[in-house]
Amino acid sequence: EFFRELLENAERSLNDMFVRTYGMLYMQNSEVFQDLFTELKRYYTGGNVNLEEMLNDFWARLLERMFQLINPQYHFSEDYLECVSKYTDQLKPFGDVPRKLKVQVTRAFIAARTFVQGLTVGREVANRVSKVSPTPGCIRALMKMLYCPYCRGLPTVKPCNNYCLNVMKGCLANQADLDTEWNLFIDAMLLVAERLEGPFNIESVMDPIDVKISEAIMNMQENSIQVSAKVFQGCGQPKPAPALRSSRSVPENFNTRFRPYNPEERPTTAAGTSLDRLVTDIKEKLKLSKKFWSTLPYTICKDERVTAGPSVEEDCWNGHTKARYLPEIMNDGLTNQINNPEVDVDITRPDTFIRQQIMALRVMTNKLKNAYNGNDVNFQDTSDETSGSGSGSGCTDDICPTEFDFVTTEAPPVDSDRREVEASATQPGWSLQTLLVIFLSLVLQRQWR
Repeated sequence: EFFRELLENAERSLNDMFVRTYGMLYMQNSEVFQDLFTELKRYYTGGNVNLEEMLNDFWARLLERMFQLINPQYHFSEDYLECVSKYTDQLKPFGDVPRKLKVQVTRAFIAARTFVQGLTVGREVANRVSKVSPTPGCIRALMKMLYCPYCRGLPTVKPCNNYCLNVMKGCLANQADLDTEWNLFIDAMLLVAERLEGPFNIESVMDPIDVKISEAIMNMQENSIQVSAKVFQGCGQPKPAPALRSSRSVPENFNTRFRPYNPEERPTTAAGTSLDRLVTDIKEKLKLSKKFWSTLPYTICKDERVTAGPSVEEDCWNGHTKARYLPEIMNDGLTNQINNPEVDVDITRPDTFIRQQIMALRVMTNKLKNAYNGNDVNFQDTSDETSGSGSGSGCTDDICPTEFDFVTTEAPPVDSDRREVEASATQPGWSLQTLLVIFLSLVLQRQWR
């Protein structure tokens, strides 16, 4: 929401400023600038936009329009204007503004788009994993832990903490395997967040973009004579315009309208908060989510409504009687459950749906690393539309040092809804989310009784 509002405000600010500064000349050519923002917004929302090519096209179109304005005494055909646009890089009519703006815009938009995509992937992975069904062995172990004390005449005795940990580690074995890739994903998100706070700050790029484009226009005006002479030399002498048009002098048509602009006149474009505050808040939340999957059993079992607590080791339910729980605590992950004394876990059959989420995290992590280095990547947006092709780095070696060496991998395209339907059709009917709700409900029922 912040990024979208930032783009809207930047476009509105440019339009307001250019109407005041350039008047009718801008209004007659405003579609050039409108198209620029349309393409920027399309890129940000996952459209197939090559940023560098799009920006090159913007400056070429602007050169064509301005070239006609500074030479009103001539008539230019479409072929001639196409020849003019080819001189954009050679003549540098807009000074160094296009090159600098290209670097700033590409790396800022790449970082912003990939960061938001990362937030979306993280949320979707968490939501999807929460719907994964528990195994029958897990359900039996939970029922034994919560209800067998009643059968032994120990209704007030809570499960031992370590006993609970082994049960939950067996139940959440596949989920724990997410942890390694999840932590790498969070680390990559934090690195891109640092870029957004620093050299890839999209707010500092978009806020003054109207002033920067205005500066480029002034450079074109100052160099108009030299630019025209070189174009005429390369493209040929154009045909004179009709008498009515040629009688209008350059100062009357151009210089009196295109005046220097004071940046202080530009209206504010604050979007309710600053990017720095927004990113700082998100970074804190991301840090808290590290090691989430491996610590989930500990989070559940430390709840005083669930277990007797780690300090009560003798007077707790150990699965058989009121006594200390002697078996060792299993390590995290599927392969470490081979000797779990509480839950029967088939370590030879990893949950395929969770493995798909691990791959989704791995792919997103590589994209985040690319974005950290200022490099664009192909990716699928949230609406499952094909995203844009890479637009190049927008960086030079001294601006974006390569700090990651890796190969970007893409997961095979699979429809997310279909995967969830298939997963639910082939596994028991309870999800992790349902399991945890039932688990806590059973605990509360024990306390009530």
